[in-house]
Parts: sequence; structure tokens; C-alpha cells
Amino acid sequence: MSNELLDCIEYNYPQKTEEATHSVIWMHGLGANANDFVPVPPYFRLPEELNIRFIFPNAPAIPVTINSGYVMPAWYDLLTMDIGGIREDEMGIRKSIDDINALIEREIERGIPAENIFLIGFSQGSAMALSTGLRYPKKLGGIIGLSGYLPIIEQTADERHPANQDTPIMMIHGSLDQVVQVSRGEQSRDRLREWGYEVEWHDYPMQHEICAEEIRDINDFLIAHSK
Repeated sequence: MSNELLDCIEYNYPQKTEEATHSVIWMHGLGANANDFVPVPPYFRLPEELNIRFIFPNAPAIPVTINSGYVMPAWYDLLTMDIGGIREDEMGIRKSIDDINALIEREIERGIPAENIFLIGFSQGSAMALSTGLRYPKKLGGIIGLSGYLPIIEQTADERHPANQDTPIMMIHGSLDQVVQVSRGEQSRDRLREWGYEVEWHDYPMQHEICAEEIRDINDFLIAHSK
């Protein structure tokens, strides 16, 4: 694991003070960057006593096979258009898990208990939120996957940590999504439920994007599961 942390944008909300009670680490999707979801938290209606440090990391820029090797921000390489297929960049996924783990550990060092740390991700970022959270050896506050899926699923079955067996999980997907089809999200949801996880599921008539109802769901989830 590299000692260098991912480059991040961060700010506290709803209070602008430096003191935070909770942290949210929010991963963007393929080809995007940390700025993608920076505008979202001000739309939340969070109580003043729940002051969250929102952290938006930038994925490293790497060649992406399905885009003819074009270098772009990505949490791992996509080797085939068959998302979640047999050919997955396991090494890249594991490197990004390590990178996100380092961000979690930094938040703990800054005084945020692990159970007050949430992971959120969109698309590839959703894959990373799920992959990291299920393996993390301390109980987290919650995991939210938006328009994504669980990669290296058989390896995850063997490597998931009991510390997060009861951690709240929410998945949201667009029923019209043509980038990551809703069936991929449903398959991941069903597998998680087979493993005994309680998964809150929402789908909306949208494409590969977020919607107002989704922002409301995230807001409610953060409030409901913050200690």
C-alpha cells in the first residue's frame, strides 16, 4: 500500500466549523473526478448537531481497456463491456480498497469513530464503497451504493469481515440505466441478502444519474444511522 493519500476535496456540512462528528467518503464514477458530487450535500436537510465532514477523493488516472487504453480517472481498469463478468481487474480493485482504507484510517486518527464513518459511491465508486466496506475490520456507520454493483463477488464472499455484517447498506439504481443495467445492481443486492446483509433498495425511472428522490434517500439514511 502506498503511504500517499488520495487527493481529496473536503468540507463540513451543515456547520462550516472544522470540528466534525461524522465523516462521509464519497467515490465518483469512471472518468469523473472529486468535483462531481461536491454540490450535493447542501441539498441535504441535516440536523445541526450532525456535522459531517464530506470527503471526495480523486481516483488515479489509469489506462482503461474498454476505452482503447485512454488514460482517465478510474478506480480500476474495465477489461470488458460485460460489467461484473469473469474478466475483472482484481489487482486494481484491491489497490483502490487499500487507498480508501487509508482514508478511513485517517478519519479515525482525526477523532472520528469508525462507526461514524460512511462510504458512498456512484457507479465504479459504488463498487468501491461496497468492496471496501464489506472487508473493513471495524464496524462502519453505513454503506451506500448508487448505480453500481459488487465486483470480484466470489472473492468478497470469502473476504468479507464479520465486523460489518450488521452495518446498514442502501443501494439505489435507475431502472433505465444503460451503463450499469439495473439487473447488475439487483444481482449484487440479492447476493448480499443471501449472505445475511440487510439491504435497503430503491430504484427510480432514471438513467445513469442521480435524482431528487435519491438525494432524499441518502439524507434520510445518514440521519437514521448516525449515532
